[in-house]
Amino acid sequence: MSGSHRFAVRALTLAIATSTAGFATTASASMGNLGTSYGVMPVDVATAQSLSMFNDQVSATYYNPSYLTSDERGELTSGILHAEQELRSSRSDADGDIVSNSPSQHVLIGMKTNLGSLTRFKHPIYLGFIAGVEKYGKEMLAFSSETSETGQYLQYGKEPLFLNVGGATPLWRGISAGFSVRVTLEAAAQLDAESTLGGETKEESLAVNAEPSLKSILGTTIKWGETLCPDSSCFLDGWESAVTYRTKSSARTSVNSNIVVTQTIPDPGLSLAVATIDSFQPETIGFGTQYKGDGWRIGGSVEQQNWSELEEAFAGDSIKDQQSVNSSDRIRFDDVLIPRIGGEYELSEHFAVRGGLAYEESPLKTTRNPELNYLDTDKIVAGIGLSATYDRTRILAYPVRLDIGYQYQQLQKRDFTIVDFDGNEQQATADGDIHVLSGSITLKF
Repeated sequence: MSGSHRFAVRALTLAIATSTAGFATTASASMGNLGTSYGVMPVDVATAQSLSMFNDQVSATYYNPSYLTSDERGELTSGILHAEQELRSSRSDADGDIVSNSPSQHVLIGMKTNLGSLTRFKHPIYLGFIAGVEKYGKEMLAFSSETSETGQYLQYGKEPLFLNVGGATPLWRGISAGFSVRVTLEAAAQLDAESTLGGETKEESLAVNAEPSLKSILGTTIKWGETLCPDSSCFLDGWESAVTYRTKSSARTSVNSNIVVTQTIPDPGLSLAVATIDSFQPETIGFGTQYKGDGWRIGGSVEQQNWSELEEAFAGDSIKDQQSVNSSDRIRFDDVLIPRIGGEYELSEHFAVRGGLAYEESPLKTTRNPELNYLDTDKIVAGIGLSATYDRTRILAYPVRLDIGYQYQQLQKRDFTIVDFDGNEQQATADGDIHVLSGSITLKF
């Protein structure tokens, strides 16, 4: 029976590898994603996402879809993002302290247009989408979920497919509303095979299916001056506020295998099943406000991220497998509140500079997590960026805008207890540095 069991486990591993081979060759397990870990577009990166609720580019479909109404013109944007990570965990029994230094590299494209001309009412209805693909477009559906006996970081793996589609419309006197969906995939694989104890198989069959999962994002923006003082100037002119809500989301993979071993395990065979998640994003409620002056603006936001819901997701995860861990040792998460502040100043008619700061508290409550050994720390995030707008070109009828943004994340030191698969414990201190560079070109039409 032990030989057949080893084969069944090997077959299940083969099923997982085969079902994901068409997606990618490497990936890192992570509960983070492009939008929350760094920022989607250069403006989001440069302001540490403090002004993302008021970004009139296509990244509004993720941060605040109602702000798609802020510019009546259509837009086509393409961009790239490169993040260099040095995630460390210092231990007395380790040769080095670097846990991960694999870069994250995204290529992005987005578009916004007004569909109001399709109706007889001529009421503006804006449609926008944005898509990002890891490794500069070479990885679309990579997936990884694993345990670790040396330590792994919670939020900084790769999320190859980033996709948002949404729309918005003005409602009444400076009030607009928007709705979008974040698209993630739920993949399922079924492996059936007949084998001998020697590992020779026949009558194998493998079926893989992937279905999209749609998660809602809602946003509302109020321009206070237009709403309360529509016919005259007042002290509320220039003030804007926004409220957003994002439901929790994650990528999911499940694999079922049924193995018949000749003369050992008869039909219907040995069944093994794996169900696991990756790229979890918590339910998020955000509030932001900004003031726009003559050639400048300043604003900030506060996000409530409900990470405690991840405990329930891990409880049903076959790889994280928290049900097999003593209740006192199970991983725990806190809901966190993240403040951000930023500003922008127009140096001239064609150039603008911006920056932002944020303090992100770690949602990981427990510092001793057997089997998983997740690491996560509080971090200080700072960003700076520049925009250049060219009003006249020889070919295009509308302005062309170039953006660049840089962001630095300093992961604060935090002590953890690492527990290997034999139950041995070792003290470790986690910290790290992350550098993010993003650029984009935007065409208006």
